[in-house]
Amino acid sequence: MFDLVIRNCRILDGTGNPWQRGDIGVSGGKIEKIGLIGNEGDRVIDASGLMVAPGFIDTHSHSDLMLMAEPEAPQKVMQGITTEIVGQDGLGEAPIREHLIAEWRRYLSGLNGDPDIDWTWRSFKDYLDALDSANTSTNVAALVGHGNLRLLAIGMENRTPKDSELDEMKAFLVDSMKEGAFGLSTGLIYPPCVYADTEELTELCKVTASYGGVFAVHMRNEGDRLLESIDEVIKIGRDSQVPVHISHFKASGEQNWGKVASALEKLEDARSNGVAVTVDQYPYIAGSTFLSSLLPVWAHEDGTERMLSRLRDGTMRKRISDELQRKGRGIDWGWGNVMVTSVRSERNKPFEGLNLLQIAKQRGGTAMEALFDIILEEENAATMVSFIMSEEDVATVMRSPLQMVCTDGIVLGKPHPRAYGSFPRVLGRYVKKGVLRLEEAIRKMTYLPAQTFGFHDRGLLRPGMCADITVFNPGTITDTATYTDPEQYPIGIEHVIVNGEITVEAGKHTGKRAGQVLRHTSNRELKPL
Repeated sequence: MFDLVIRNCRILDGTGNPWQRGDIGVSGGKIEKIGLIGNEGDRVIDASGLMVAPGFIDTHSHSDLMLMAEPEAPQKVMQGITTEIVGQDGLGEAPIREHLIAEWRRYLSGLNGDPDIDWTWRSFKDYLDALDSANTSTNVAALVGHGNLRLLAIGMENRTPKDSELDEMKAFLVDSMKEGAFGLSTGLIYPPCVYADTEELTELCKVTASYGGVFAVHMRNEGDRLLESIDEVIKIGRDSQVPVHISHFKASGEQNWGKVASALEKLEDARSNGVAVTVDQYPYIAGSTFLSSLLPVWAHEDGTERMLSRLRDGTMRKRISDELQRKGRGIDWGWGNVMVTSVRSERNKPFEGLNLLQIAKQRGGTAMEALFDIILEEENAATMVSFIMSEEDVATVMRSPLQMVCTDGIVLGKPHPRAYGSFPRVLGRYVKKGVLRLEEAIRKMTYLPAQTFGFHDRGLLRPGMCADITVFNPGTITDTATYTDPEQYPIGIEHVIVNGEITVEAGKHTGKRAGQVLRHTSNRELKPL
């Protein structure tokens, strides 16, 4: 007798192979049998007419803190996601020192949020233990942030580390890898990560590679210098022998649309020459991040308070304004393409969902002034959506065998709809339009990310694998979240099983919180630094 039997399945096993018929028997949180089983289970789900796949893996998530505040993670589970990878863009929560917490929380508030929870952790292990105590509905794996390493060794200074400081960064990285990090992440548009040169990143990636970890990178430029940025990360991968995973792959700005074809050719060439490189993507033409990321890099030097003081200073404010108006900055944002999606103050709540031109009209003044004032008034806790990509490029990247699916979900205010709809959007729109075969789409959501990040017991429907399973209706599945009404769950996700527990049943969250914190292990030993 099994704990759970899913009967009459059309099984998409995660490999990309055509579906096969069968039943799935689950016991003790594991898949025990695939074959003809019948009703030999304490619980039985009839999957007639449905597709059964491994649970979806979100390769780029910003749920680092929100999982502790909202552990049922409905935005993710309801779209079939059973595992999330946090610690992205170099801006994680650990390791950290007590005297740095207040300022770091403030800095990250527009990206990962600042829920009312105590930061009891200091080491990476402490942080994973805190996630474990939250009893989340999804499994969680974490990367260690390059920004955290720099913060501990150098602070927010814009300079090259001394040898002793680089050694300190390496030591914190070693500890974090030993404590369960699946790799290193960086965000080369975000301070303090942006201050690093290629040599610094290569040295850190040598450490990451020696522990079998992955290097996840938000590249230095996704617009005018996209191809040069790819050259940099390929060089890091080649010189350090680390697997490189490029986050939210895209070409930003209309003048750069179409470049993704050349960019993908570079990646294929790199792989043919021994560099393990992959990408992920959210299936939308708009991005989302801190509102203050629109400011020049130098405006962020020395931390959030210094950035805010610059915006208060008339001379510095004019310098920033002049730089933003100059041509050749990489992306011509266009204020009408920048929508404010999350603020903290009640005063500015009415502006959530409006673009900067609309906000300027209501406030009186220019869009530039609205940008500066909202950042100031919200003390950096403001998030945006920016419409910067083309639909043709989205489809081109999605067709690449190196691509996998992510949400890049920031669950704050009126969020980007990707937080609620990314995976069903691929299955309900792009598969039906013929951009991808259904079996290939499932591979990109399951086995490919599991293989890339080292989740060796997930991502496939096989006896002995963890019972993370998503059951969906191929005829009805689609996203419903929009930019103006984003907090809408998809349709067509019928059942979601996490570690053998039914977490979504007949399209409703059951309240189960059976997720686990995944900890990376490696038999490889670090070479002497």
